Amino acid sequence: MPAPELTESECRRCGTLIAGLDGRYACGVCGWVNDHSEGHRRLPRADEDPDLPRPGRRPPKLPPGPDEAPA
Repeated sequence: MPAPELTESECRRCGTLIAGLDGRYACGVCGWVNDHSEGHRRLPRADEDPDLPRPGRRPPKLPPGPDEAPA
């Protein structure tokens, strides 16, 4: 899949200039979000996700969270 394109628009609710990926937006000022179907390209399917764990592979080990003591 090609890299996503950074796009800009005005929020339909409050008029703030917002940026998104491939025409998908979320306004950090008023909370408005456009529908995913309004994007410029189709969203990838789960099996197209390069980070999808493959059968027989263990998921990567994550660093400890803020409430966990390091091992």
